[in-house]
Amino acid sequence: MVFMKRLYLYLIKRFIGPFFLTFFISIFVLLMQFLWRYLDELVGKGLETSIIVELMSYASLSLVPMALPLAVLIASVMTFGNLGERSELIAIKASGVSLLQIMKPLIYLTSIITIVAYLLANEVIPVTNAKFTALLWSIREQRPEMIIKEGAFSNEIDGYSIKVNRRDDDSELLYGIMIYDHTEDRGNVAVTIADSGYLRISDNKQYMILTLYNGESYNDEKPSGREKRTSHPFRREKFSKQQIVISVKDYSLERADESLWKDGYRMMKNDQISSVVDSLTRIYVETEKSTTFSGNYNSELNEKIKDHFRVDSLKASTPADLKSVSVEFDQIFTSLDNDKKAMILEDAKRLAQSNQRNILQNEPILYNKIKWINKHIIEWHRKYTMSLACLIFFFIGAPLGAIIRKGGFGTPVVVSILMFIFYYIVSMIGENFAREGVWEPTLTMWFSTFFFLIISIFMTYQAVADTLLVSANVNSKILKRFKFLKSFLNSKEEPDQNETSFFDQ
Repeated sequence: MVFMKRLYLYLIKRFIGPFFLTFFISIFVLLMQFLWRYLDELVGKGLETSIIVELMSYASLSLVPMALPLAVLIASVMTFGNLGERSELIAIKASGVSLLQIMKPLIYLTSIITIVAYLLANEVIPVTNAKFTALLWSIREQRPEMIIKEGAFSNEIDGYSIKVNRRDDDSELLYGIMIYDHTEDRGNVAVTIADSGYLRISDNKQYMILTLYNGESYNDEKPSGREKRTSHPFRREKFSKQQIVISVKDYSLERADESLWKDGYRMMKNDQISSVVDSLTRIYVETEKSTTFSGNYNSELNEKIKDHFRVDSLKASTPADLKSVSVEFDQIFTSLDNDKKAMILEDAKRLAQSNQRNILQNEPILYNKIKWINKHIIEWHRKYTMSLACLIFFFIGAPLGAIIRKGGFGTPVVVSILMFIFYYIVSMIGENFAREGVWEPTLTMWFSTFFFLIISIFMTYQAVADTLLVSANVNSKILKRFKFLKSFLNSKEEPDQNETSFFDQ
């Protein structure tokens, strides 16, 4: 009993370190991807550090469900890989402890991580998504500090139109400046041209200060009195240095109301999503009915279609009533004269074109409605699949580490990342199919989970049976084909001299 207790504590200790390390590394890598995506919207806005930290905190929380399975996978491979590399796994098995018993404490720990992942995905992340979206929208609406772009007029400053030919990124010096003053609403009557200049924002963020060098100002003056029709005064001024102070209203960040985004499917809990899906499905069915009823058919078929969607209890009409009636149309049609044939064909053509227009008009509406429903269903299932992936990846990583018997950040990390990328690709393909309505959303969202569940069962069976997945010869041939990985994967990391094994304790 004492031996098993010490063993379990040792395993948990060996697992927690790599888990937290890889978790924060995963969050950091995913956060860099986020910054790369939104960098253009954050730069040049004069944002305070606290605003940027708050936005990145919300983004980090939204990335937790994706980072947890990867962290569990890498940590489990590293933990059992280290045990195998140091021959501790063989010694523990020799003492009569099976691999499943060794995995037992980490199974409990991973189960707790899975539950926490679901609670975060269902309770916390919808709230942070609303806060993130509201804050990002507020930042997008924020008046930028450096809104002037090269080679184009910028009209974002009220009352002014500014153009800059070139800007030096190192010195922030502007070249070839042209400014039209429209504050008096008289058109292009006041223009300032300068060779160079600087742009800065005042400390209180209320004014934009343009310092211009070596330029000229042109202004059409307003004539007065009797000279109003006959004269057109014009003023021209040269300057070596001039400052233009422009009032910038509403520069401070105005936060949008978070409740405006509360109806987004990423901002809802699963019970809310279920309720919304029911409502959207009813709306879709009603739209489908109205689209069907608006078609033009013969009177008998019109009645059958209406009975199919709106059953009359007295008539007891069912979809089975939609049986075709056998009519010798060709025989009847050939017996008619040419005028009646032309009339029938023209009438049929008109009805067919009318129905085609009706279908083409309503097809995008129905498509968008079903796509919106599918997005809600996908989000509902994602909370479960991403959380359950933590447990599944443990049953892949732990047996894989026990089989390859190599720890450290070499082979385990490479294998784990490749495995996770494959899982992510399969999941994304399934989500795209579900979103577009190619496959049923429930089936596609759980396909990757069931697929990797089979892999986890196979890997666990192989590890328990002490079966090598590939022989040493096959492994050597694979490494020869991938020479760029050979040195990385074959480099055997020396154990840390300060690190003690379980049997040294």
